[in-house]
Parts: sequence; C-alpha cells; structure tokens
Amino acid sequence: MDTAKTYYCQNCGAVMEFDASSQNLKCPSCGNEVKIEHDDSKIVEHKLTRHAMDSIKAEEKQSTSMQCEGCGALVEVDATSTATTCPYCGANYVLAKKQLDALIPDGVVPFRINKLQTGEIYHKWIKSRWLAPNTLKTLYQSDKVQGIYIPFWTFDADVKAHYHAMGGKNYEVTYKDDNGETHTEIRTRWYPTSGYVHNFFDDVLVKASDKLKPSLVNSLVYNTQNISSFSPDYMSGYCSEIYTIDLEDAHIQAKKKMQNEMRHLCERDVLRKFDRVSSLNMSSNYDRETYKHILVPIYSSAYYYKGKEYHILINGQSGVISGEYPKSVFKIAAIVVVIIIILILALYYVNS
Repeated sequence: MDTAKTYYCQNCGAVMEFDASSQNLKCPSCGNEVKIEHDDSKIVEHKLTRHAMDSIKAEEKQSTSMQCEGCGALVEVDATSTATTCPYCGANYVLAKKQLDALIPDGVVPFRINKLQTGEIYHKWIKSRWLAPNTLKTLYQSDKVQGIYIPFWTFDADVKAHYHAMGGKNYEVTYKDDNGETHTEIRTRWYPTSGYVHNFFDDVLVKASDKLKPSLVNSLVYNTQNISSFSPDYMSGYCSEIYTIDLEDAHIQAKKKMQNEMRHLCERDVLRKFDRVSSLNMSSNYDRETYKHILVPIYSSAYYYKGKEYHILINGQSGVISGEYPKSVFKIAAIVVVIIIILILALYYVNS
C-alpha cells in the first residue's frame, strides 16, 4: 500500500499547503510558514545515453488504494499521481512511496499564481473572446479548478549543421508585350551555395504526460532557467503526475524541434547573401546531449455549454491562459450582416 505524507502545522495542527505567493509551506488556518530548502546541486543535467533511453520507460500503471491519514478512508488513487486530495475529509497528501518508486524529478517550476487569481485571469480572457457567448462569463467555477504539476523532459544539445542549397538573387527585367505596353518583372538567378551553422539548445521542453490536450499545453511557455530543486513540499495542496512518455520517445520529439530550428538557421544564413533559398539539404551532428526530468505547474478546469465540454489551462508560473470556447452563432451572423452592408454601401458609392 502506498504511504502518504501529510504536512501538519506545528502551531495549530492544520494541514499545511504550498503557498504560491511566499514560496513556502503555509498553514491556511494560522498563517504559520515553513521555508522549503533549495539545493542547486540536486538539479542535475544527465548525460543522454543509449542505456538511459532503453531503461527509462513508462510502465503500464493501474490505480491503487491507500488509506488517508486524516480520516482513515480507503481512497482509490490514479497510479500516475504522486499527490492528491482525500474526497472525504479534504486532506492534502503526497504519495511518498510512489515518488520513491517512480523517477524522482530533477527540478520543479513552482506555482507562482494562486488559485484565487485564476478567476480574474479567466474573466479577462473570456471578455477578449469577441465571438464567445455572453453567458460564458458566468460559467467559471473556482471550486472546479485543479492545480496540477505535470511532468516534462528537458533536453540540451550542441548542434552543428553543414548545408548545401540553392541561393537566388533577384533582378528586374523590363519588357514590352504584344500591345506595346511596358512591364517590369522580377526574376531570379540561382547559384549553388553551402555553409555551416552552430547552435546550443538549452532546455528544449517535451511533455512527459499525454493526459492534457496537446493543442492547449503546447501554447503554455515555461521559463526553466531558475527552477527549484525538487521537494515533495511543493506538491502539498496540489495534484501531481508521474511521467507516461518514455525518455526515448520524448528525445525524438526534441530532435524534431531542434532540426526545425537548425533548418531555419541554415535558411537565414543563405539569406544573408541571397534573396531567396531553395533545395536546402542539411547534415547535423549532435554533441553534449543531456536531459532532465522536471515538473511544471498548470491550473486545469472545464465547463459545459449546451452539452459540450470545453477545457481551460492556465500556466501556474506566468498566468498565461489557453482555452477552448464556443462561438456565438448570433455574433457571427451579426458580423456577416455588417460586412454585407459595408459592401453594398461601397458599391453604391462607386456606381453613383
């Protein structure tokens, strides 16, 4: 059975939670705070080896049962979670045994936005969605917002690329057509070219969990330059997930991102001497590859509108929001009518 660790206040005995404002454990009852220790030496960049990619694999996990220390209830816990809340007494606890059994994160990006701020962020966002139905402003429910730490892989690499391409130089040609009218045309002369570019990639982020919608998660950017060393204290009061995407699969995604950026750098290098670029072929060499396993903060929520579910994610570090929303048929129709009226008036003035 999984053991749980609950953080009790030494002053009043209440359960302490991580506080985004102070970055400490804080008692919601008496305000007592306990500092979370930070150790830079624990934030390690691991060398990316064949052995690491073969051995760090996500297992097929099933849900497990544990006993809540707060009320004694048996709680069924998702096996991909390392922190949760008891549905009976509301106690927040960290599943210590699961953290030992799973891969311990090398670092964590702590929550900087507290739960109360998410309501303001949502209402500001929904007001700027011009096509959203007005009723959406009242659908946000703070009690349905869940703070989650989700796992990510980060990858570093020193990449060198040699390329061959065709570089085009534009020139103007003036000619007369069959009617004797003069025209100017832009044409291109193509020349073979080659070169070399170099770039060091630092903390290329790849999701280590597939529970949340990629279209929403991918738009949330995190700053990983000043991450904290991992401590289970950050999990108190929040949910947390174990990685479900293998290191090797994540590395493939990271290399695709790096390759796309290297190709862009090669094209930029050609355009320093030419006006256009075509037929670019690139050969890349990867060196000093490392990886980390980290947790990043997200607030997740969902609401229903006319029987359909819409999801909202808020970056727990920056407050950036990414969400889905329905479009109002009436607002779209009104815009179409306005456009038609403008076109009719424009035609009327042109013909009058």
